[in-house]
Amino acid sequence: MHGKAVRLGLVGTGAISHAYAAAVKDIDGVVLASACDSDAEAAKKFADAANCATYTNLDRMLSVEKLDGIVVCTPPATHEALASTAMEYGTHVLCEKPLAIDVQSADRMAARAIRNNVLLTMASKFRFVDDVRTARDLAASGIAGEVVLIENAFTSSVNMARRWNSDPAISGGGVLIDNGTHAVDILRFFLGQLRDVKVFEGKRLQSPRVEDTVRLFARNREGVIGTSDLSWSINKELDTFLRIYGTEGTILVGWKESKYRLRSSSEWTVFGTGYDKIDAFRKQIVNFTDAIKGEADLEVTMADAVASIEVIVAAYEALRTSQWKNVSSLVEASLRTAPTRMLEAV
Repeated sequence: MHGKAVRLGLVGTGAISHAYAAAVKDIDGVVLASACDSDAEAAKKFADAANCATYTNLDRMLSVEKLDGIVVCTPPATHEALASTAMEYGTHVLCEKPLAIDVQSADRMAARAIRNNVLLTMASKFRFVDDVRTARDLAASGIAGEVVLIENAFTSSVNMARRWNSDPAISGGGVLIDNGTHAVDILRFFLGQLRDVKVFEGKRLQSPRVEDTVRLFARNREGVIGTSDLSWSINKELDTFLRIYGTEGTILVGWKESKYRLRSSSEWTVFGTGYDKIDAFRKQIVNFTDAIKGEADLEVTMADAVASIEVIVAAYEALRTSQWKNVSSLVEASLRTAPTRMLEAV
């Protein structure tokens, strides 16, 4: 793109969109040019705050603004249609998690991206948290010995009664597909391909339609176990959201501090200051825009995005049957070898 600013559009001006707007402000060479929402009042309110153009029709925005990429921030059931529209315009897509509500939709989105020679990636902010990345490097270095168990927890008490997340027709499910998509991607980030999953559900406290508390178990091909506690109805009051247990030590990733301790030492070594949401969003956007410019590979590939949906679908089947469920490796070779950056600047 030879020094030109990367022009982004945002689709859906709900709560998550404001984190993107805040993150883009601090990125040189990236401009949030426009925002689109079917709710004209919401779109205008967002656009006034973000100092960008406003639209209520995606086709109109794409035809007028000549965007390099869009960020899809709408509910999951709408992702395929909106991303597909953008890709037909040759526009690259960063889509909020989950990529889709079923594997078939995710596959179609990926196939369309390949056909139109555009990049498609799923938002997965925890991959871009500095402490998570450092913890992964530490685990891979062998400093804590052989990894035996990884624990994750995303639990907070949130009233979901009037939120779209608890409407399965819009969200695809409950907390398992919502917070669980983050959990699955973290487990895949550390463990690689997951072999099978099992899920236990707690008592439904908020809605009879969807699960609001679950515990997920997963194993990779080597038999290393990962677990995740997910809930909208309880807060476990944990200082950490990720724990890696090895034969020689423990690595903890916290909301405000991250540290590790080896069996040979009584002291903890601090290596990070925890979770910074806007910084994670910023790094995610930078990776996306650098890939558009041909300067970096996508860190969350299309294969990653589709694989995460495969795990979630398997998890729901495991929940339904109360048994371990194999994760079908359906990611086609074309996705595993699909471009992760644009080789020639647009």
